[in-house]
Amino acid sequence: MERVDEDTLQGLREMGAFGLQVPAELGGVGLNNTQYARLVEIVGSHDLGVGITLGAHQSIGFKGILISGTPEQKAKYLPRVASGEQFAAFALTEPSSGSDAGSIRSRAVPSEDGSHFVLNGTTRDKVTAFIVERSFGGVSNGAPEKKMGIKASNTAEVYFEDTKIPMENVLGGVGKGFMVAMEILNNGRFGMAAALSGTMRYSIKKAIDFATARTQFGRRIDSYGAIQEKLARMAMLHYVTESMAYMISSNMDAGSKDYHLEAAISKCFASEAAWSVTDEAIQVMGGMGFMKESGLERVMRDLRIFRIFEGTNDILRLFVALTVCRGQSLVVLQQALKYPAPTGSHRVNPPAPGEGAKRAKRAIGFADAGKIDDAVAAFGASSETLLMKHGKGIVEQQFLLNRLANAAMDVYSGMVVLSRASRSLSMNLPSCTHEEKLARVWINEASDRIQLNLTALRSATSISNFEDMAAISRDLCEHGNIVAQRPLGI
Repeated sequence: MERVDEDTLQGLREMGAFGLQVPAELGGVGLNNTQYARLVEIVGSHDLGVGITLGAHQSIGFKGILISGTPEQKAKYLPRVASGEQFAAFALTEPSSGSDAGSIRSRAVPSEDGSHFVLNGTTRDKVTAFIVERSFGGVSNGAPEKKMGIKASNTAEVYFEDTKIPMENVLGGVGKGFMVAMEILNNGRFGMAAALSGTMRYSIKKAIDFATARTQFGRRIDSYGAIQEKLARMAMLHYVTESMAYMISSNMDAGSKDYHLEAAISKCFASEAAWSVTDEAIQVMGGMGFMKESGLERVMRDLRIFRIFEGTNDILRLFVALTVCRGQSLVVLQQALKYPAPTGSHRVNPPAPGEGAKRAKRAIGFADAGKIDDAVAAFGASSETLLMKHGKGIVEQQFLLNRLANAAMDVYSGMVVLSRASRSLSMNLPSCTHEEKLARVWINEASDRIQLNLTALRSATSISNFEDMAAISRDLCEHGNIVAQRPLGI
């Protein structure tokens, strides 16, 4: 399907799906972040193409108006977009800018009478965000791009030529556009983790149904260790992703404004976990999984874009690592370990420092929970040492920053599963014993990965390997192809 058909769009309009977080008084459903996460999880379990159509419209499309708009802008535009009467788009990147949003070249010049700006795609000065209507004139778009996946969503280049934008359509203030854009992206990333947890649930169910029905060598294949490990790892990746999504949405609903690090981690983790889960689901199903009719082929193609858009995972890893090096985020992680909040609830009257972690360890019933606490301390020492050694030059140490980011992701993942499993045990939920096993294995393995990544930051062998990889890359780029000679010499 190359586009979402009109009947489906109309059905979504009737359900209010185009304005899920728009206040009810402005024509929306008025959901909070946790409620929104639950709905996009459902969409993600069915069709990511439809999910992107909805997400591009509201998670980034008109999100800037919702979080940074003036009362007048909200009153004018939100009812229209919430009803699905008009669709919103988010135009940030350009062919020459890619991930470097600060290098955009479009230029908006105030008119002589000061009534409007004139926008063209030429050069840049300060970055300013605008609300642009197609009816302003000078707005056009190219043909829909042919894509690997999410084919039902419409992706096209947008062109501005002498587009006159009223002064009152500046969003967030002149020169504040970069901050507005980053806030939009940061605010919407938790929804990606929620949606992809739904996708993973779909893929895991496919794998389980096949494994429990398929017999090989006289036994159901779910009785074999190789399949058991695959299913268990798929379940763990889903558990972590889902825990991240709802931990972040719960904190946002509780009024937290400092969730950007966690949101970036959740986007990276979820997009990579969903790919791994679906890939392994196909492997469990063997040749049947490779067939189009299995439904996983479409999911696999749809998933590939999630590691690229709304901030590539490579850029977000650098963001995570550099944020960690500033130190403030480390305090957040340490506080989270001291006061592990139940996923899906708000933190009220925190216990004495350290008591929350002790309580969690008692509740979950295994000593390895303390590994995460130890990992935070080691993580903090490593990031401080790295910053002291390289200073401002740390931004160029991307081999090291990637390892630091991976360690940060494992620290945060361990914290959220510890929190969630503790809550399940304290509430004696039917799945609490199963969740304890998920948490135990995840924390044990995450702790090992943290140590490996932190060791790589100071290992002479690792540093030498990084230098060799940089040299190998330079050789490839200078040669323009593979450098090693063919084995046959011809």
